[in-house]
Amino acid sequence: MRLIRKFALGLLAAATAGALVGASAAGAATVQRLPLRSPSFDGTVWSVAFRGDNVYVGGSFSKAVVAGKTYPRTRLAAFNARTGALLDWAPAADNTVRGLATHGNSVYAVGDFSKVSGVKRDSLAELDATTGAVNAFSHEVGGSATTIGIGGGRLYLGGRFSTVDGTKRTNLAAFNLATGALDPRWAPTTDNRVEALAVTAGRVYLAGSFHKTNNVSNSLRLTAVDPVTGTLDKGFLPRPSAVVLAVAVDAAGNVYAGMGGQGGRAVAYTPTGRVRWTRVFDGDVQAITALGGVTYIGGHFDRACTTAKNGARGACTDGSVSRIKLAAAGQDGRLLDWAPQANGIAGVRTLATNEPLGVIVAGGEFTTMGGVTQKRLAVFG
Repeated sequence: MRLIRKFALGLLAAATAGALVGASAAGAATVQRLPLRSPSFDGTVWSVAFRGDNVYVGGSFSKAVVAGKTYPRTRLAAFNARTGALLDWAPAADNTVRGLATHGNSVYAVGDFSKVSGVKRDSLAELDATTGAVNAFSHEVGGSATTIGIGGGRLYLGGRFSTVDGTKRTNLAAFNLATGALDPRWAPTTDNRVEALAVTAGRVYLAGSFHKTNNVSNSLRLTAVDPVTGTLDKGFLPRPSAVVLAVAVDAAGNVYAGMGGQGGRAVAYTPTGRVRWTRVFDGDVQAITALGGVTYIGGHFDRACTTAKNGARGACTDGSVSRIKLAAAGQDGRLLDWAPQANGIAGVRTLATNEPLGVIVAGGEFTTMGGVTQKRLAVFG
């Protein structure tokens, strides 16, 4: 794709040695506090997804901003993570894009839209990753779809819906990536919204506000099902105490959850569902990811509590440190020095990482990062 404008990869401002993440264990990542060059956007960024060096962006924006110049980008955009250059990939959705995933030469989008680039697509679309053309993949979703994941030849869909193509599917569905067909076998259920998915070879992790998975009592908020059969995996039943808004899995199979509730929590679990560590904040944790032994945490918090206790409206009761919308924890859960300090109320909505590039992308509703203007999307590396 032609690059609209080329940037040299670099910092928006010079970073000092004190602006680096501390490492709590061998292999922990070192990431700058100040963002690398990237586009800004005039509306919320809800989702980002990597495909090689390129990052695809979805949200409720209508324009991308590069060096003070605006470019039409209607809820979908892409840029190069190495250079920060906005790409000319520009399909247009008629309503908010809430989730993205990539596979081969396809970008899958999910959200509140009914058309993409003038083509009817009900909440779910497949786009050519090079041209942005809308591909033939098309389904009718009876409700709201909010999250997607890919693995094992399937596209997994989560949200709050009751049917797909007129076939009963209760908040979860899967599609065959080769044929585009609804998977007739994979039909697990939840009794409330699925907010996030994480797909591995052996499990599909489900996160949300539900209290039952497959109608099993006490299988609530964070569960795992078989990626082929949809059977509940009773070897992972952590039973978190509050709504789970984000979930991620690292290469070792450890699971990371971002939670709301009284304040917010980032919790790390073993593959068996045992709590490894908990970090408490004064606002919801809405995004979470792991890279190089470090867990990156995003949300609408302003303070990280120094203990696991908080009180009314999430306020830390035993002391706190400033971590505005972004924070990082080591392998033992120790709070690290990384503190980009975003602004705004809702803060960070999504986080994604690319291990080969050593890059982290944050999206949301912020307009500054570390006191520097950076609207709704920031890249760290």
